[in-house]
Amino acid sequence: MYAEIRDTRIFFDIEGAGFIPEGSQMRKRPVGFAVHGGPGSDHSGFKPSYAALTKAMQVVYFDHRGQGRSGRGDPARWTLDENVEDMEALRCHLGCGPIVSIGTSYGGMVAMAHAARYPDAVSHLVLVVTASHGGFIPRAQEILVERGSPEQQALCAKVWQGGFKDEAELKQYYRVMGPLYSLRFDAAAAEDGIARTIHSPEALNRAFRPDGFLRHFDLRPELGRITAPTLILAGRHDWICPPEFSEEIHKLIPSSRLLILEDSSHSMRVDAPERLFGEIMAFVEGP
Repeated sequence: MYAEIRDTRIFFDIEGAGFIPEGSQMRKRPVGFAVHGGPGSDHSGFKPSYAALTKAMQVVYFDHRGQGRSGRGDPARWTLDENVEDMEALRCHLGCGPIVSIGTSYGGMVAMAHAARYPDAVSHLVLVVTASHGGFIPRAQEILVERGSPEQQALCAKVWQGGFKDEAELKQYYRVMGPLYSLRFDAAAAEDGIARTIHSPEALNRAFRPDGFLRHFDLRPELGRITAPTLILAGRHDWICPPEFSEEIHKLIPSSRLLILEDSSHSMRVDAPERLFGEIMAFVEGP
């Protein structure tokens, strides 16, 4: 499905019922927006695992502009600020009230900024393995020197330089980097997910290159404006958004709770799916 919003065309998909029968009534359930990472990826990495969340909510998936099945348009507008405005426009287009906003990695950056700029639009905020400013990049470079193989370091040089030539090269990056992203990485099991993802190297290049927006963004001054209860989930072994960045976010967002999962790296839905979805559903459903 597509939403013609603002100056672009945003792909979205919906899983789970919005209303369920409960005795003589139909009960409206929360709507959760699953905000994908990258940049340069799409929503497909959430499937099928995020189906677990439909026990507690209706889940809306969408692809950021310039990525996945969404419209491309002007590459100069493939930015965090535009992604935030697209997310809010999609929420309004779908007629949603306050949403459960679930942002992972780069998606967490978008979700944080959205919750700060549109506090009345978010009932619950979930931030998974993310960071609030561009300082995560030099820290990831340091960790890569400590943990990465020569092949991994060579491929990551393309990230820092914005140097991926095509989709095949970006897919190879995820194959080689898999053991750093996930403690439970299984190359054979990961292959289907890599194959079905629409990777967009230009979007990643524009974000990470030396003059890219991820180098310079800083949401820290905005985080105090977030009013939604916030759950922050970090992986102890995360190399690209290490837990120190989640600890920093926790200090800056009022009414936030931080959980660091000791048995997870960046790909929490692979390393600790039961804990990830259990914590999110308990947080949304309340005591």
